[in-house]
Amino acid sequence: MERNMVGWFEIPVVDMDRAKKFYDTVFQITVQLHDLGGTKMGWFPADYDKPGTSGSLIQNKDWYRPSNTDGVLIYFSSADVDNELSRVEKAGGKITQPKTQISPDIGYMALFVDTEGNRIALHSRQ
Repeated sequence: MERNMVGWFEIPVVDMDRAKKFYDTVFQITVQLHDLGGTKMGWFPADYDKPGTSGSLIQNKDWYRPSNTDGVLIYFSSADVDNELSRVEKAGGKITQPKTQISPDIGYMALFVDTEGNRIALHSRQ
């Protein structure tokens, strides 16, 4: 295999401004907004010289629908999942699984639902 399997991800949103504010607040980043012919995208910061991939919030009512039960589950990497979890509810989301150890070798995970109704996961080694 020449590269990692995942090259990009898209998180469906209903309200791009609300979603941008949520992700900016929880991850302490700046999502960049773009309108691509009626499809609104909010690109996460990316440094393609580092491991991992980037992705986008995406708003297009005909093609994308948020879900907290269906579809792929995205895990965001973190130094410590407690950092982001401490900001989720203040930003309008809901924690559905607190920090939980997967195993001593793999680390910890947590789940939350964002302001758009998507289930999202966090992962950290500590």
